[in-house]
Amino acid sequence: MPIMERTFFHDKFDLTGKTALITGGGRGIGLQIALTLQQAGADIILTGTDGIRAAKAADQFPVKPQVHQLDVTDSQAVRDLAGKIDLCPDILVNNAGVSRSAPTSHTTDEDWRAVLSVNLDGVFYCSRTFGSLMAERGSGSIVNISSMCGEIVTRQVPTASDPSKAGTAYNASKAGVNMVTKTLACEWAKSGVRVNAVAPGFVWSEMTDKLPEELIKAWTDQTPMARFGQPHEIASAVHFLASDASSYMTGTVLLVDGGYTCW
Repeated sequence: MPIMERTFFHDKFDLTGKTALITGGGRGIGLQIALTLQQAGADIILTGTDGIRAAKAADQFPVKPQVHQLDVTDSQAVRDLAGKIDLCPDILVNNAGVSRSAPTSHTTDEDWRAVLSVNLDGVFYCSRTFGSLMAERGSGSIVNISSMCGEIVTRQVPTASDPSKAGTAYNASKAGVNMVTKTLACEWAKSGVRVNAVAPGFVWSEMTDKLPEELIKAWTDQTPMARFGQPHEIASAVHFLASDASSYMTGTVLLVDGGYTCW
């Protein structure tokens, strides 16, 4: 049997000397992920479709990160960014995402493409560009932000203001993210690149703050922990998967949902 390695476990969470690129990092969960990874020692590259928002977000960091405007649906823009930063990040967090909910019969072609292009195409384009560089180097960690909706269909809660919250496009996009995660994990496993995903449940954000109270109550009641998650709780899971603390994990979709998918 191999000799047990003696080490301080907390050292495995240390990201000092590593560079982390976070897409959609200008607000919400993405911003909290970036702040958490910097606190763990990483140098941060923050990207967002709204360059002004991302630049303002950079002011919240103890050490100001690099900031780049990036539309993840533009594959050439992703390749251009790789050339602009002139380095291969050690960590890639594919966080950029959008949601549009409507009954399937009322989901337009534009709605479908808008969701799939950001949530799925963007993950693929960024992983293809930066993951391939990681594989050539022989090391790297990719963490994709999926959703519990990639695993299950949440129970519908009609409200007076929104009689249907069906999310066919969103659910399909996140299921796709899960399979991209698993496929790339297998493809790049021997190259030293790990690919995992975090699948949040209901989390407080700018979007959830605008939801009807009756919907928030219903979703809270449906969750065993009887509350929404906080962005920092998602960021902690990302930190774990990005770090050497999860060195034998790849292809994992880590649910962080307050127990919602247990029922």
